[in-house]
Amino acid sequence: MISDILGSKKSCFETGVQSVLRGQENRLRLAVLHQGILTTNQRSEENGVCAIVYKNGVKGFSSMAEFSEEAAEKVIKAATENANYLRKYASSEKVALPPINSQLINSKRFIIDFEQKRIIDLLKQVDDYVVAHCPKITSRTVNYREDTMEKYIYTSDACDGHVAYPRCRIAVCLKMPAKDGSTVELFELVGGFGNIEDHFKSLDKVYEKVDHIYKALCDKAEGVYAEAGYKTVILDPRVAGMIAHEAIGHTVEADLVMGGSVAGPNLGKKVASDKISIVDYAYTYQDGQTPLPVYIDDEGVPAEDAVLVDKGVLTGFMHNRETALKYGVKPQGNARGYAFSDEPLIRMRNTTVLPGQDKLEDMIASVEDGYYLIDTGNGQADLTGEFMFGITAGYEIKKGKLGRAILDTTVSGIAFDMLNTVDMVSDEVSWSPFGTCGKKQPMAVSMGGPAIKCKINIGGR
Repeated sequence: MISDILGSKKSCFETGVQSVLRGQENRLRLAVLHQGILTTNQRSEENGVCAIVYKNGVKGFSSMAEFSEEAAEKVIKAATENANYLRKYASSEKVALPPINSQLINSKRFIIDFEQKRIIDLLKQVDDYVVAHCPKITSRTVNYREDTMEKYIYTSDACDGHVAYPRCRIAVCLKMPAKDGSTVELFELVGGFGNIEDHFKSLDKVYEKVDHIYKALCDKAEGVYAEAGYKTVILDPRVAGMIAHEAIGHTVEADLVMGGSVAGPNLGKKVASDKISIVDYAYTYQDGQTPLPVYIDDEGVPAEDAVLVDKGVLTGFMHNRETALKYGVKPQGNARGYAFSDEPLIRMRNTTVLPGQDKLEDMIASVEDGYYLIDTGNGQADLTGEFMFGITAGYEIKKGKLGRAILDTTVSGIAFDMLNTVDMVSDEVSWSPFGTCGKKQPMAVSMGGPAIKCKINIGGR
């Protein structure tokens, strides 16, 4: 953990100039067992300081791979000089950013370190369970990953804070031969915000997931290819959450709106079915903690929930302080940087489609001929909202009942078009706290949603 040695360096901020000093450490703990053999055993820490100075409408930034008071003084000085230098290229004078009511904001949880031996012992226990309970598999990989970050944030005209984001998970990947001789695989993740004691004091939940994916993998090995076409489908929360993040969430990040995303001209307009509402939550959801609680961003803005789509109407974008000023709205704490050397970008936090009132079994029963798409391994979307995602697990739906498992396929479409076809939404939200968004910098995010019934293009063989 890093210590609080930076607070006194606020005295180095130039008078009347909006400045932020951030000290940060990122830690990685990684271990991989493949076929029972330890193939990766890694521990690393990376820390340093950075400063952002906003002066006369331009930003100066500087960072240094050293966490010290001397380094803090140097980056504040360099960022101020950079802002002064860049000012001569600015086309016009801009107004100062509106000040934020100052307060001290601290995380509720901080990082606890554990010996690597304990991590490896955990993986060996999981691997032993897989060997004992999954007799048909031909390949197994079990890995542990802990990617955490801790930040001290000091500002001239906003909030100060000390925050941490501990997150860990165990992943299990199993493979077996399919009936046509090819190889099929599935993986499952267990864990989330917190540490080993929070998630792996007992491994019962991991074992439940192993049993679940082994059964699903056996089904998939006997599976069939989906019939290509424009189909009625039910998207499981994992798939719905991924589309909410990739195909909707990115298009409403204000920096990408300014870059020409499809959301820009649609603010205030109907873009989805009345049954669709999407919110980017900060740190609470339905009286509980979000999967990745964010209390303050890297500009010193207190985090608040951002309503993006309300009953089908596009109601807002996500902002940093500068874009919030441009659009005349209040910033809600979406500016975050991955490493000490990264300038904060506008990022999602806990993005989800809100639940509806339908039961999943009623949704399945309502489909005459379609698919229940359960999991996605990858995908991408662009600023037009056009998306394509791989589907790694799913089942046919025939006359209202689940049928055969399907082999890997893809789905594609235009996000707003697809969301306009939604006619049923389940009453339960499931979160995935394991996301790492790749918008220029990696960033921990969570995404979630209920199951939704819609129409979508599905690929075949």
